[in-house]
Amino acid sequence: MRAIRSAINRADAVLSGGGGLLQNATSTRSLLYYTSIIRTAIRAGKTTLIFAQSIGPLDFIGRAIVRGACRGLAAATVRDQRSFSLLRQLLPNVAIERTADPVFLYDPPAPGDLAAQGLGETDEPLVVVSVRPSANFAAVAQAVARAIDRLAERYDARAAFLPLGGASDAEAATHVIRIARSSPVLLPPHDLDGAAAIIGRARVLIGMRLHALILAARLGIPFLAIPYDPKVAALCEDLAYPLPPLIDPATRRADGERLDAVVTRLWEEREALVALLQAGSAAMRACAERNFTLLDRLLSP
Repeated sequence: MRAIRSAINRADAVLSGGGGLLQNATSTRSLLYYTSIIRTAIRAGKTTLIFAQSIGPLDFIGRAIVRGACRGLAAATVRDQRSFSLLRQLLPNVAIERTADPVFLYDPPAPGDLAAQGLGETDEPLVVVSVRPSANFAAVAQAVARAIDRLAERYDARAAFLPLGGASDAEAATHVIRIARSSPVLLPPHDLDGAAAIIGRARVLIGMRLHALILAARLGIPFLAIPYDPKVAALCEDLAYPLPPLIDPATRRADGERLDAVVTRLWEEREALVALLQAGSAAMRACAERNFTLLDRLLSP
């Protein structure tokens, strides 16, 4: 905290951003850490902004922590409607604007040679999969394995797992690969440009990681979401995405017939889904720009 206070004292503004920081589903300890940074910045008289975050889930204690720590915020931007509604309840006197994740502003490089990954120029359709550990991962793994096996059997598509979260995601992917009947592959970790190049080569994507889904939307790649966290469901709502998630959020299970039907829709409705994502991504890109417009206004002399 000494180093954090020193950095805050040198700053013109302090942005609390980077994802779903203000939640205590993971732990109240992490929430106290992130809100303590906000409170320290406000007390230091710095322009302090919640920046393109998802908010929640928050229990009664979590709501009280956020409400108390964030008094005096200059403004807040949130990246989905659910977060906007929740934060407006907690901070009625703060100017809050619904925007979008800054990754919607990302301009991917031109696709390079992916032959080294075994993903060079080929007519074989590619399914990119992004999984991560979760409390319900056994059911997720069975559902993902069934989905990629169906895509392989019916459409000759091969699956490649992209571990956006590093070693923990690779371990989760390995578990799915072991129970799948088809022959999916595990790719090495990549930076943003590399991940975007691989996702851009895909026909479809199956994803848990929010930013895998955002990249897919940005690139017009149809996807099936696995909503392990409310922010994933919120993205689909904001995009008005018509396909239901791979896992039923209510039961946290995947009924076999329901799963097969949604996988079939993913593949056979690709053209319509691409058009929807292109339009939705353009709208989200304009929303994402609002984060920086607001920041410019707050920092203007």
